[in-house]
Amino acid sequence: MHIFDTTLRDGAQREGINLSVADKLTIARHLDDFGVGFIEGGWPGANPRDTEFFARAREEITFRHAQLVAFGATRRAGGSAADDLQVQALLDSGAPVVTLVAKAHDRHVELALRTTLDENLEMVRDTVSHLRAQGRRVFVDCEHFFDGYAANPAYAKAVVRAASEAGADVVVLCDTNGGMLPAQIQAVTATVLADTGARLGIHAQDDTGCAVANTLAAVDAGATHVQCTANGYGERVGNANLFPVVAALELKYGRTVLPEGALAEMTRISHAIAEVVNLTPSTHQPYVGVSAFAHKAGLHASAIKVDPDLYQHIDPELVGNRIRMLVSDMAGRASIELKGKELGIDLGDDRALVGRVVERVKERELAGYSYEAADASFELLLRDELRRGADGAGDAAPSRFFHVESWRAITENRPDGIHANEATVKLWAKGERLLATAEGNGPVNALDRALRVALERIYPELAKFALRDYKVRILEGRSGTDSTTRVLISTGDGDAEWSTVGVAENVIAASWHALEDAYTYGLLRAGVEPAE
Repeated sequence: MHIFDTTLRDGAQREGINLSVADKLTIARHLDDFGVGFIEGGWPGANPRDTEFFARAREEITFRHAQLVAFGATRRAGGSAADDLQVQALLDSGAPVVTLVAKAHDRHVELALRTTLDENLEMVRDTVSHLRAQGRRVFVDCEHFFDGYAANPAYAKAVVRAASEAGADVVVLCDTNGGMLPAQIQAVTATVLADTGARLGIHAQDDTGCAVANTLAAVDAGATHVQCTANGYGERVGNANLFPVVAALELKYGRTVLPEGALAEMTRISHAIAEVVNLTPSTHQPYVGVSAFAHKAGLHASAIKVDPDLYQHIDPELVGNRIRMLVSDMAGRASIELKGKELGIDLGDDRALVGRVVERVKERELAGYSYEAADASFELLLRDELRRGADGAGDAAPSRFFHVESWRAITENRPDGIHANEATVKLWAKGERLLATAEGNGPVNALDRALRVALERIYPELAKFALRDYKVRILEGRSGTDSTTRVLISTGDGDAEWSTVGVAENVIAASWHALEDAYTYGLLRAGVEPAE
């Protein structure tokens, strides 16, 4: 079974992706680490960037698992492969494998190539034979194959035979427009395999949302070469996603298609490539998304507490992911207990304590809080309840590093058109009264800076903290400027990130509550003892 990745060519055609040569080299290393068999690097000769990539890849990367593949087209009509400059560029790339795109739809031959059906077959034969004679391994992508098969099955199969008989190792059936469904893919692939005897591959676009299913349907029909892209990147809505395809082959089909231990790196590789292309990893992507093994409903949590397999199709650790328990107003006792365990807090089977936490979560979510994406705020809530003791009669005051006397934020619109933002905070920490004022590029940024100025002398650990993300939501069911506001803040210290939530009648107050939690949790995480 060939695992063939085309992220660097087809995946790069996604809107919003613009890869530099350095980006392509980094992604190629990640894909090689993952253990794919073939990495299609681009079209040498078509643009300077791809030409440079192949030159640098030869010098800078020692591939451990993958072979580098150059992509190009069959020779021009009326010429010869030996004299075709584009074909020569494929050879000059130094890639040991070449993928040729060939027309398999009769209308495309006549309207796009403007040549005859017989000449197209000769173009395929000549180009494959020439590259084989030069010592290259050749794959042929039959473009628009399934649409071409529907229009003229005899001719589509003739293209497959021409490529195979000329020496192509694999002939790839391409659903270029992405309009096919699994049953169609399986039936056509099985027929073409039986009628031609060629080794077949599959290249599926995702325009019907079926690219992964179509790829596996082709495998069911006998295809032994799958073309995919990391995270499903690609033109329009994308290509078959490499990661679910590989996971299905390994875990559902029982086929070993990666080096030993590589599957457990899948989540890391997926997210690393997303960082390189500067796209946020999809949270709901199968297998590797952070929500792929997240459980919210209390019924699910109760079952998972007994046996995780009751609501999971695989062990998430097999693909380098993990179980996440989401805390919300849907949570039951099991959700809280499992979430506490996930956060490293042993609730000791204290039913009264767990019950109080459940009720407090439900009350706060009714007020607008959301703990699904704010683990740090939930952990602080949990620790506060633990301080109250088993009967709830203990000190109800939260354990904090500072106490707030007051704060204010001012936004001033000056006559020169400049908007000035200033914040002042008054705090108590370690017996000292602290007052600080700071300016910022917005009222929340000014508050953040003032809080930092006030506390950094006492807590130097704060110097590492940085606000990474900031989200505001006006809660539904409220009206206009009187609406309740929820703010989610992500903070990091260079090693990890944590998220906190604040809710109030206005965005500044909600932001302040989220900032308080962010600094409190960060100091706890740094091992600092609370002042009071």
